[in-house]
Amino acid sequence: MQVDFQLVNKLANLSKLEFNEEENKMLQHDLEKILNFMEKLNELNTEGIEPLIYINEDVASLRKDEVHYPISKEEALVNAPLKDENYIKVPKFVTGTKY
Repeated sequence: MQVDFQLVNKLANLSKLEFNEEENKMLQHDLEKILNFMEKLNELNTEGIEPLIYINEDVASLRKDEVHYPISKEEALVNAPLKDENYIKVPKFVTGTKY
């Protein structure tokens, strides 16, 4: 693939970036180097090599999903500034969003 002035300008336009002439030349050179490196990678024989999905083969060990109550309702209500016998009271909050 040939990297030219028009390609760099098209990529800059799609990226909403602006480059002067010197920066454009530098980008042309950098893009050519990247594409040449990718062509080198295409020369590698990858026959029989599995794609890498995860870095390691460890399986995530998950804990059992069990309900437990680390604090009681009474303990949760102790420091609440407004409360009734079962709930913490909070000020009314209404957003301006219309549904």
